[in-house]
Amino acid sequence: MNVTVIGTGYVGLVTGACLADAGNNVFCLDVDERKIGTLNENKIPIFEPGLEPIVRRNREAGRLRFSTEVAAGVAHGELQLIAVGTPPGGDGSADMKHVLEAARAIGRHMKGYKVIATKSTVPVGTADRIKGVLKEELSGKKPDLQFSVVSNPEFLKEGAAVEDFMRPDRIIIGADDERAIALLRRLYAPFQRNRERVIVMGVRSAELTKYAANSMLATRISFMNEVANLAEALGADVEEVRRGIGSDPRIGTDFLYAGAGYGGSCFPKDVKALQRTAGEAGRPLRLLAAVEAVNEAQKHVLFNKIENRFGNVKGKTFALWGLAFKANTDDMREAPSLALVADLVQAGAKVQAYDPVAGKNFQHEGVKVVPSALAALEGADALAIVTEWREFRSPDFSAIKARLKTPAIFDGRNLYDPAQLRELGIEYYPIGRKV
Repeated sequence: MNVTVIGTGYVGLVTGACLADAGNNVFCLDVDERKIGTLNENKIPIFEPGLEPIVRRNREAGRLRFSTEVAAGVAHGELQLIAVGTPPGGDGSADMKHVLEAARAIGRHMKGYKVIATKSTVPVGTADRIKGVLKEELSGKKPDLQFSVVSNPEFLKEGAAVEDFMRPDRIIIGADDERAIALLRRLYAPFQRNRERVIVMGVRSAELTKYAANSMLATRISFMNEVANLAEALGADVEEVRRGIGSDPRIGTDFLYAGAGYGGSCFPKDVKALQRTAGEAGRPLRLLAAVEAVNEAQKHVLFNKIENRFGNVKGKTFALWGLAFKANTDDMREAPSLALVADLVQAGAKVQAYDPVAGKNFQHEGVKVVPSALAALEGADALAIVTEWREFRSPDFSAIKARLKTPAIFDGRNLYDPAQLRELGIEYYPIGRKV
């Protein structure tokens, strides 16, 4: 199939590459000339495991093309997948400027039937707005041209996006036009050969499903962080509680890990946007307001533990392992590390930070980025861990103890066994664990 993907950010690039890898001819369109130039040099502007070789081999095979030529992009694909950014506005709502500009460009250049599918996370009612833009562009010039607007939200986890696309747990198609549904079923057929994964629903339901899914996951994280803080106060262990409740099949084990709060490009933005949508509809989501408040407070828990242990931290140096909001990504948006760094620097402390991917371009006053985990420990008073990178999971504890002025670890991801560290003579300050 000939497919055009508009936007070569995280969603667009993964989508375009994976569709090309299934044999489709994919035209990735972006107005950012620098980004397109980078991609045409086989350089990937984001860190995502497994993505680079897929892009390279499909470019070499001629199935994947990157261009800024709008008219050519619209002409290429009967399917036009909009995957541009929807950054949060000052009021928490999603900024729809890029989505509507993409729709307007399609209307301006289309010469035949098109299916316009939104993969971007967009507020409920966006499909109607896109239809209005298209009709406006076509009126007077090509009023008889037919098109369908559908919702086809993505459910990709950063750090596992290629795997998620290739082996999806569900494929949501929000549409009421059988021709459009048939085209999308054909597009996704290679990704659901062992069982049916397509769920067809109304357009507005599909738009809401994406926001509801991310908000539910954010709710589970904030709930477990609240339970962790309570467990700590009561002398319980949140890991034991997690196993106890996660064994209930109605609850399950996913997203029940306590920590330093969630971040990234999706959960914070989508929780805010859904609250905004709900408020405009006169149905405020009070639960999500609490989820957001809990998460913001949780980002400061590690600093509070550090301050409780050391008192005045002015003049002290802290090693920081991890900067990205989660492992296997370089995404720093809304990362819990940013809150910890800001708290430490504001209190007069210095930070020596290491992240195997996100550290390359990180800059912050009072922070020295170092090339290795052990280098971060040199001359540091204690260690804080914010990202669960694999290389942090089983470190050389004797080397840690030898390098730190105070053998203390403040663990925002609960990576270690409290009993083991106690035997090694290392002070351990996790989230909600019994130490």
